[in-house]
Amino acid sequence: MATKKVIAICQSGGEFVTNKDGSLSYSGGDAYAIDVDQNTSMTDFKSELAENFGFSWESMTLKYFLPGNKKTLITISKDKDFKRMVNFSADAGSVEIFVLPEEAAARNVSNMPASRSSRTTASEAVLPLVVSGDVVGDEDLTNDFQIDMAMPDESPLPCNFVLTDEKHHKAAQQWENAITGVDQRFNSFSEFRDSLHKYSIAHGFTYKYKKNDSHRVSVKCKAQGCPWRITASRLSTTQLICIKKMNPRHTCERAVVKAGYRATRGWVGSIIKEKLKAFPDYKPKDIAEDIKREYGIQLNYSQAWRAKEIAREQLQGSYKEAYSQLPFFCEKIKETNPGSIAHFTTKEDSSFHRLFISFYASISGFRQGCRPLLFLDSAVLNSKYQGVFLVATAADAEDGIFPVAFAVVDSETEGNWFWFLEELKSTLSESRSITFVADFQNGLNTALPQVFGNGHHAYCLRHLAEKLNTDLKGQFSHEARRFMINDFYAAAYAPRLESYYRSLENIKSISPDAYAWVAESEPHHWANALFLGERYNQMNSTFGLDFYSWVSEAHELPITQMIDELRAKMMQSIYTRQVQSREWVTALTPSNEEKLRKEIELARSLQVSPPHGRLFEVQGGESINIVDIDQCDCDCKAWRLSGLPCSHAIAVIEWIGKSPYEYCSRYFTADSYRLTYAESINPVPNIDRMMMDEPLAEGAVSVTPPPTRRTPGRPKTKQVEPLDMIKRQLQCSKCKGLGHNKKTCKTVP
Repeated sequence: MATKKVIAICQSGGEFVTNKDGSLSYSGGDAYAIDVDQNTSMTDFKSELAENFGFSWESMTLKYFLPGNKKTLITISKDKDFKRMVNFSADAGSVEIFVLPEEAAARNVSNMPASRSSRTTASEAVLPLVVSGDVVGDEDLTNDFQIDMAMPDESPLPCNFVLTDEKHHKAAQQWENAITGVDQRFNSFSEFRDSLHKYSIAHGFTYKYKKNDSHRVSVKCKAQGCPWRITASRLSTTQLICIKKMNPRHTCERAVVKAGYRATRGWVGSIIKEKLKAFPDYKPKDIAEDIKREYGIQLNYSQAWRAKEIAREQLQGSYKEAYSQLPFFCEKIKETNPGSIAHFTTKEDSSFHRLFISFYASISGFRQGCRPLLFLDSAVLNSKYQGVFLVATAADAEDGIFPVAFAVVDSETEGNWFWFLEELKSTLSESRSITFVADFQNGLNTALPQVFGNGHHAYCLRHLAEKLNTDLKGQFSHEARRFMINDFYAAAYAPRLESYYRSLENIKSISPDAYAWVAESEPHHWANALFLGERYNQMNSTFGLDFYSWVSEAHELPITQMIDELRAKMMQSIYTRQVQSREWVTALTPSNEEKLRKEIELARSLQVSPPHGRLFEVQGGESINIVDIDQCDCDCKAWRLSGLPCSHAIAVIEWIGKSPYEYCSRYFTADSYRLTYAESINPVPNIDRMMMDEPLAEGAVSVTPPPTRRTPGRPKTKQVEPLDMIKRQLQCSKCKGLGHNKKTCKTVP
């Protein structure tokens, strides 16, 4: 079989531009077309490019976009990358390749969003870095940094050389004159030490302290026998630091540099601070690679990770101070948003324990316009002091996410959930019976009935199916588990008992053990046919995934900043929906208006028989349904499950001369939607600035950070549904086909 060729459209000499939607485009420069396939080597390809564009092939960088993705550039650095690019582009038949010399690559890539280094983006750019910050008091990193330089073939040179690697030189040359000699003055010893650090990197040597205290700093070259020395002390009668002695001559060999170079987390943090500000997703792996590339210093992952923590605190403020600001912060929330709840608890040692927040706009919106339906879920925080985020979200009339209350706690335990639910009950003061869609683990199955005795706990179907899938994984093949999971979803969604039991029998035919598992999982908490509450066909507690995306964007911030970031997003969301709903002219919200319209269309083909008491018989084709108009119920159960009358009910409603709108749940009206978003959330003043003007009152609670701290490494993320989980598929009861139901079946009788 012949290898399929791909036309590579190679461009160089232009520049990348970021569009409004975040995508990238390349403008200007020259372009050449080259045929490539799986047999083309990267070396041959680069050689041809070098000939066409006229620059050295060793120094060029190649990048391309994946098909359909104009936001992330992929770097081609080896033959495997090149062949992968050909495979990805085979169906398209062509691919754009951007050919960048090293300097152009650094300049152009600086406009791109940060990403993993394997999908090379801004982290590969050699950007000018602004150095600032104070390193006094920082602990030395666990391991030495290594200055990595190639040895020349000639005889050894003195070690006061400029780094031979051109990129290293460019990054560090700004520091060549950080130390100029005797009589140079500095504002503090920390400024002198910082300048000495930079000077030694620019000139490629290592040093050690002979004396280092608050009166004098004396330093010598680390190489044995090398005469380089420098001494600085306080200038008499002033606060200035002055270099008193310096021997600038080195006699040591360059190999001495490989012995190791000590640096501090704060110093590296100050180096990467500006880049981290531009690219918040700057990965430790990319930090280590950039520091090595730009300064010749080798970091391991742990060193880079800790340096990033220092840089983040320099940019965002102290995590520790944020906890001490909590009393003031909570008071300001209640002051700027009257009626809101914001309070915290501490442990006996004054360390942070729990924080509960519910804005008045959320409380009022839930009471006035939302269904008595709440989704409870949690998310692990990736902050410096870890923690877990607990949240209660509601659904507005358009099934949009409406955050009602949230909390930060030290861990997800029964005790913390019980506390959160107690706070939630006190906050809402609800007389309605609330249905909670939530996990059945972590103590929720015992805490919910204790706190909300008149409520209903609907087990999260995703969590249940995930546990069933996990428990059966070692006993059955993937195919068998797929059938069982499908039948489990069918049993959960089944509106009537006969279809529920039919699905259970299907599970039993595959495995009596699986049938027993399902029977013992308290089906009255999750099966539509048995559930006593009203959950409006909402089956999963992960309803609020959009809100969790807000949390994931802010969870690395100090705690007060994180809460304020969420407040700002909620404020914007409420305002946007207020404006949006003003334009509606229908009785129901747009999506519900469309649902009702479809049911009205279906009702036109149905026949209504005279009632037997309060019951009406509705015939459509071969099926007959019974509608109880007084109880707002149909034996298809769609009316009870959705809150909107089904086509059978609409046929009866129109037969008796009434409007279907009279029988729709009020929670789906445009008025209810507007009531949900009637109140606004107000800004909270800058805490740092206000605390300078208004110090805490005497006797105020002092809050310290919790004892737990995040360890280096990839943090845990919110669980997602495993690949083995097979979601329920629609099956037509008429033709038995998948992907549709009998109402939309196109099979000719």
